[in-house]
Amino acid sequence: MNWLNVPAYKLSKLFTRKVNQLAPLPHSFNIKNAQDLPKDLSHTPMLPHYNLASLDITNLHSSISVKETKMIFVNILTQNLIAPQKQQELLRWFDIIANQNYFTQGNQIVLQHDGVGMGAPSSGLIAEIFLQHIEHSYITKLTEKHRIINYCRYVDDILKIFHPNHADIQEIINDFNSLHPKLRFTAETEDDFTLNYLDLPIRRKPTGLRTAIFRKPKFTDTIIPFAFNHSIQHKYATVRYLYNRLDSYNLQEREYQQELNIIHNILHNNSFPIKTT
Repeated sequence: MNWLNVPAYKLSKLFTRKVNQLAPLPHSFNIKNAQDLPKDLSHTPMLPHYNLASLDITNLHSSISVKETKMIFVNILTQNLIAPQKQQELLRWFDIIANQNYFTQGNQIVLQHDGVGMGAPSSGLIAEIFLQHIEHSYITKLTEKHRIINYCRYVDDILKIFHPNHADIQEIINDFNSLHPKLRFTAETEDDFTLNYLDLPIRRKPTGLRTAIFRKPKFTDTIIPFAFNHSIQHKYATVRYLYNRLDSYNLQEREYQQELNIIHNILHNNSFPIKTT
């Protein structure tokens, strides 16, 4: 999805930057990224019978109610004591961006009738305004009703830890799908005590939660071989990525060593010189 050729592209970037400066969102239920997730989970009290599940918001950007979000945005600006003149300016920008709701896909111009523009720099912020309002209005009640131990969200992916004797996943889905007429959720439950969330398999152990780095079943260890006639910078870019990812995730010692061995195997199979000490 490409929004670069839309006239309001630069205004959309400016709008996002200004709102983040003047009225930053609280992000009470958000996780920053997959790297921070293991650290966040380490503070979650776990019992062996707790269950893991993830929820996904279907078609997030087209599910955002723009009219409601504008009203929520007005309240946010007022709560942050933004001057009336600045409020009016930001609201005019909001309307301009919301009305230019089209994007290019290949050689076609696509008009989007609902929600926020796909690929617009401001779409993530506008979606967050709407979703965080929903969360602050309802999540506390839902977590108490279904005994949800932990609730966190990354964009449109939600992770929940709950007590299965006090909550049924279908009942949870039904309640989430009743939060707003435009929002629809789907669920994935753990399989063999493991749930893949973002790019982390989260394993439920008697001693707590353990995380590793996720790879698809069809994963191959093919990277640019060391002997190929490519730039050395290109060849080592993948190597740096693999090691940086390993060091940026807060993995336990066993999972860290397993991932390190996988990296060494990848490098060995592609004829890279390896230092193991």
